[in-house]
Parts: sequence; structure tokens; C-alpha cells
Amino acid sequence: GFAHPSRSQMQHSTHFGAAHEREIEWGRLVQRLIPSAERVRFTASGTEATLMCLRLARAYTGKSKVIKFEHHFHGWHDYVVVDEPPAPPPAGVPAGTADSMLVLPVHDLERLESVLQNDPNIAAVILEPTGAGYSSYPLDPDFLAAVRKLTLDYGVLMIMDEVITGFRCSPGGAQAATGVIPDLTSLAKILAGGLPGGAVAGRADILAHLEYRDEPGWNSRKKVRHQGTFNANPLSASAGTTALSIVAEGWPARHVNDLAAMLRDEMNQVLDAHGLSGCVYGTYSMFHISLYNSHNPHRKQSPDDRSQPFVSMREADPALYGKMRRGLQVNGVDLMGDGGMLSTAHTEEDVREAAAALDRTTDLLKQEGAIPGVG
Repeated sequence: GFAHPSRSQMQHSTHFGAAHEREIEWGRLVQRLIPSAERVRFTASGTEATLMCLRLARAYTGKSKVIKFEHHFHGWHDYVVVDEPPAPPPAGVPAGTADSMLVLPVHDLERLESVLQNDPNIAAVILEPTGAGYSSYPLDPDFLAAVRKLTLDYGVLMIMDEVITGFRCSPGGAQAATGVIPDLTSLAKILAGGLPGGAVAGRADILAHLEYRDEPGWNSRKKVRHQGTFNANPLSASAGTTALSIVAEGWPARHVNDLAAMLRDEMNQVLDAHGLSGCVYGTYSMFHISLYNSHNPHRKQSPDDRSQPFVSMREADPALYGKMRRGLQVNGVDLMGDGGMLSTAHTEEDVREAAAALDRTTDLLKQEGAIPGVG
């Protein structure tokens, strides 16, 4: 559940200030599970992991620009919060920093190839493998594979941000599930078993830039410096090794993926029964609720309807979202925005209760006239 009984590390040490055996065990588990993990470097968070990925990519290639895609979330550091050029940079972000990031539309391979072909200063492409906001904007798996091919063709590194999808889609993350293997991977969340922690996993020759070497100029000009008081601390390492050992058994991913499919199906049945326009969609153990009011011109969407533009899944009514979430809270269910993720703590009974809560919430929305033309 949310308080796993593996707490023995608390009786030993919470911080050695040095490398320790549990850190090595943790790293080896990551290598065992994540296909791209020739080497592993631990950080204290997912944001730090994506920041390290970008720095390593720039150090390895000698190039400065990085491509990201619209709405894809990679933490809060200065580089990745840039999302809507040519708008001014976000508050507190220097223009020079923002200028080093190129934000492209998703699913536009022609535009991506044009940039790679015409700009020789691209170090890497970073993306969420299942789509922005843990599949809020679903990513076509064919696009993911095509990005990998283009990065290989043009000698650009591919960074897969698996902070959410790592160990969730499958024991080996989205990359194992899709067969698309990046050069670098950022990890966090499940990685540390519920405690703070992150990691960069990837090619040995790229992570070699973290090493000290007895070579003229290497340590001063080529080595990537990386310090962190709580990187791979014993508490996070203990929780992480316990969590990943369980993940490696395979049943957690199967369990949560099956539960999420059940949840999406039951919630879609509720929407259909009430005649609402929208759908509950998602991939693996993730789900999102997309609702329209009756004045929205979009037709009823199926979560598997590829004829609809992928981004249109998110063209919904934000006011209705807010009312729906408050109604669900009244009925004992809280969402993370417009959806959420299933965990091994959840059961089929939880799924049925969530669907029932959506049913009761829809009745409330009808009664107060929040759904135009109904009630």
C-alpha cells in the first residue's frame, strides 16, 4: 500500500555522505530492468535527472540546442519550462537559456526533420514516450519510433523522460514496452519507492563524462560536475531497491495496467449512459477524463479513434472539469487534475467505487444545470 513494511534502513543510517552497498544494488536493479541503462547516475529528483540528461547530451556532442515538444513536461528547471515560443520566456528564465531550446509541435515529422537537417547545433531531442502530461496528449507510438530513427539518422541523441512511465508501463518502462531504446533516460518516482530520488540511465560512453580522468584538460573542460548531498542516500536507496525488486516480478505492471483498462471502460460506460460527449482515455496504468458540454461541436470520441487528431482529446471544457472534480471529491474520489494513475494499492473495488462516484457526480451536475441542456 502507501506504507510498505520494509523500513529496516531507518534503524541503521539515513546518510553516510559516501557510496554504500545499497546504492550499488539499486543501480544494478535499474540496469537489469531498463534496456538503455548501460550506466546509472543517481540524482535527488526527476527534475535534476532531466537537467543532467541535457547537460550530458551537450557535453558529449559539443552542441548546445535541445528540441522538446509542446506541452511535454520535464520538470521545472530553466531549460524545460520553455513551452510556447516565440512567446517571451517564462518568469525568471533568461532569454539566452530559452533560446537554446527549440519547441516543436508533436506528430510533425516533416518539421522535425527539417530542423535536424538545417541546424547543425542540435544536441538532443527530449520527450515523454506516451505523450505530454503522462498521456494527456496521447503520443502515436509510430511517431516515437520515427523520432528514434531521425535522431539516429542525424547523429542527435534521444532522451526519453521516463520519470512517470519508468517501471510503470512495464518493468522496463515505456522503452521496453515499445522497443524504442533511447540514448539517455531520466527516472524518478517509482524508482525511489515513494521517497525522493531520481536517476539518469544511458549509454556508457555518454555517462563517462561524469568520470574523473588523468587526461590533460578532461577534468576542467570535458567532465560534467555533479554533486548532491542526498543523491542515492541510504533511505531512498533502500526504498528503491525494495520497490524495484517487487517491480521485477512483473505482476505490479500487469495488475495496474489491467485495473486502469477496467477503470477506463467502466467510466466510459457511465459517460455513455448519461449521453455525455467525451471519453475516458489513456495508456497503460494512466487515465484522463475528457468532457465537453453540449454546445461543443466535437462529436463523441472513442479513446481508440485514430481518425481524431490526437491533440483534440484535450480540447475540452475547463469549467466543466473543475465542477466535475469538486463533485468527485464530494463523492469520495480525488483526481490529479483530469485523471490519475493506478497503483498496486488499488483494487477492483476501488475501480468500481470510482466509476460509481463519476455516476453520482454526473447526476449532481445535471441537477444544477452544469451540463447545458440537461437537468
